[in-house]
Amino acid sequence: MRWWSLANLVSNAGTWMQLTVQNLLVLQITGSAAATGLSLAVQAGPGLLLGVAGGAMVDRWPRKVTAAVSQTVLGAVAFSTAALLALDLLNMPVLLALAAVTGMVSTIDGPATALLGNDLVPARDLPSAIALGSMVHSAGRLIGTALAAVAVGAFGSTAAYAANGVSFLFVAAVIPFLRPAADAAGEMVSKVGTHRTGRKKPGSVPKTGSRDGLAYFLGRPRLMALAAVTGLSSIFGRNYQLTLAVLVTGPLHADESDFGTISTVLAVGGIVGAMIAGRLQNPSVRLVGALAAAGALLQVAAGLAPELLVLALLVIPMAVVESVSDTAGATVLQTDPLPEMRGRVLGVWRSASTGWGLAGPPLLGLMLEYAGARGALVSGGLLIAVGIAVGALGHRARSRRGRRGRPLAAPVAPVPLLQEVGRAV
Repeated sequence: MRWWSLANLVSNAGTWMQLTVQNLLVLQITGSAAATGLSLAVQAGPGLLLGVAGGAMVDRWPRKVTAAVSQTVLGAVAFSTAALLALDLLNMPVLLALAAVTGMVSTIDGPATALLGNDLVPARDLPSAIALGSMVHSAGRLIGTALAAVAVGAFGSTAAYAANGVSFLFVAAVIPFLRPAADAAGEMVSKVGTHRTGRKKPGSVPKTGSRDGLAYFLGRPRLMALAAVTGLSSIFGRNYQLTLAVLVTGPLHADESDFGTISTVLAVGGIVGAMIAGRLQNPSVRLVGALAAAGALLQVAAGLAPELLVLALLVIPMAVVESVSDTAGATVLQTDPLPEMRGRVLGVWRSASTGWGLAGPPLLGLMLEYAGARGALVSGGLLIAVGIAVGALGHRARSRRGRRGRPLAAPVAPVPLLQEVGRAV
C-alpha cells in the first residue's frame, strides 16, 4: 500500500502538471476560449457515454493486468503528445483525437486502479485507504501545479506532457509487485445471496453485462440516494474555482494572487478533511447527506462574507466538511455493492458524475451572470441544503409507512449521527 500510494502521488502530480498547461496550450494553438472548453468536453465525453461499459470490462478482466495496460497506454498518449509538440506537429484536430483516446482509456483505468488499491488492505481498513487516496490526490494537485510552473518556465510545455508520461509508466512498473491482502474487501465473498456454508445460492451470481450493472445500481436505494446527494452538491456547489474566483476578484475587490491564497486554503482543508475521514469505520449515506448539507450552509455564509479574511476563515471548515463527505461517499460507493459488481457500479458512477460535472459549470455560469457571485453561492447552497432536507424527510415518511405494514420486532438501539462524526474527529 505504501508503494501504491507513492505511485499515485507521482501520477497525480504528473496529471496536474499536464492539466495546468493543457488549457494554455489550446489557447496558444487556437486563440479561442471556446476551443478550450471543447477539448475538455471531448476528453470527458467517453466517461459519459462509455463509463458503464468500461466498468463491466473491469469486472471481467484481471484487475492488475487491466490497470497496468491502461496506465501504459495513457503514458504512450502523453509521450506522443510531447513528441508532436516538440516537433511542432500538434494541431487542434490531433489534440482532440488524443484527448478522446485519453477519455476512452480512462473509463477502464479509473475503476481498475480504484479497486486495485482497495484490494491491498484488509476490509476493515478500506475507509482509511480511501481517505489516504484523497490525501494523495490533494497533495499531488498542489505539487503538480507548482512543478508545472517551474517545468514550463525552464523547458516549455513539452516537459509537462513528458513528465506525465513518466508518471504513468512508474505506476505501471509498480503494479506487478503489489500483493492483495488476504481479507481484502474485494476478495471477500458477500453474505448477500449465500448459504450458511458460504456457497452462493443458484442464480445469485450477477450477470456481467453493462445493462446488468446499470439495473443493479438503480435497484440499490443507498446508491441512488448517494448519487442524488452528490449530484446536487456537484451541480450547485463545489465549482469553487469558478464561483470563488468571481467573488474574490469582484465584490471583494481582491486580485488573482488573493484567489491563489484561497485556492491553497481549499487544498489544505481537503487534506485535513481526508485525515479526519480516515477515522470513519462505517460511514453511511445519512452521514454523507448531513455533511453535504453542512457544507452547503457554509457555502451560503461564504457568499455573504464581507471581506477576504472572513472568506478564508469560512473556506477552511467548508473544505474540511466537504472532504469528509466525499471520502465517506466514496467508501459507501466502493463497499455497498457485491464485490463482483463493483467495477460496473464505478462505471455507472463515472457516467453519472461526468454528466453532472459537465452540467454544473454552464449552469453556474448562468447563475453568476444573472445573480452575481454572492447570489450564485447563496442560492446554490440553499438549493443543496433544502434538497437534502426534503429527501431526508421523504425517506423518513416512507420508512414510517413501511413499518406500519410490518409485524412488531424487537427494538434496535439507534446509533446517533453525532456519535459517528465524533469518532471521526
